[in-house]
Amino acid sequence: MSEPVIETDIDGRGVATVRLNRPHVNNAYNSDMINGLIDALEAFQTNKNVRLVLIRGNGRHFQAGADLSWVQSARNLGWDENLEISRTTTRAIYGLTSFPKPTIALVHGACFGGGTGIAAACDIVVAAEDAVFSISEARWGLIATPILPQLLSRLGPGRTRRYALTSERFSGSRAFEIGLADEICPAEKLDETVAPIIDALLHCPPEALAETKAAILKYAGLCFSDLELEALAEPHARKRMTPEAGEGLNSFLEKRKPSWYPQPDKLS
Repeated sequence: MSEPVIETDIDGRGVATVRLNRPHVNNAYNSDMINGLIDALEAFQTNKNVRLVLIRGNGRHFQAGADLSWVQSARNLGWDENLEISRTTTRAIYGLTSFPKPTIALVHGACFGGGTGIAAACDIVVAAEDAVFSISEARWGLIATPILPQLLSRLGPGRTRRYALTSERFSGSRAFEIGLADEICPAEKLDETVAPIIDALLHCPPEALAETKAAILKYAGLCFSDLELEALAEPHARKRMTPEAGEGLNSFLEKRKPSWYPQPDKLS
């Protein structure tokens, strides 16, 4: 029997943990992981014993974005199937954003693509100094619409424009400088660093936290209607099915430069 792609537990204080568990592919997400995250959050939301949620990755990395082999295979499906994949992805990120209890991302190793969206959707982000971040979708001919509202809220338009357009990689220290991370520390001290934050949250009553968070999301423009969520999902699905995305994904899988990257013999 295969291991679950999402592992969960709850300690005696009511601190729940979601562990992303596909370490053999650097915790890259697929449909199973997306649905597992949705299911875990729904269970924690209705569990009165849960006070707050930690999200972390098993293995060497937090979350390396989408499993690009899975994305490539999704291109062979029809429009309805692709749209449903993007709807579910959007619902997972929005569900994390609007989750009524405090959420904390503990980031180590790689945090790429959708991983940056998961982190940005959390209330608090604690990152290892040597973590590596990237909003990587554009590099592979894709578009990051389901996570752009969360990234804009964290980084503002200027930083989001730079890093979503370049897909550059940047360190945990840089993530702290630009507002993606709230705290940074050596990787071996993530639990030590988050401990006083957890303690502070546990000193606050659950209803006050839920109502405060709901108000913040409302006034920050992070509450979306079903129609607005659909507007995030549709271009995400449509772009995945384009020839440009096909070339970008093939270049990754074949470990070569994409056709749009200038070749040396064309630079003279």
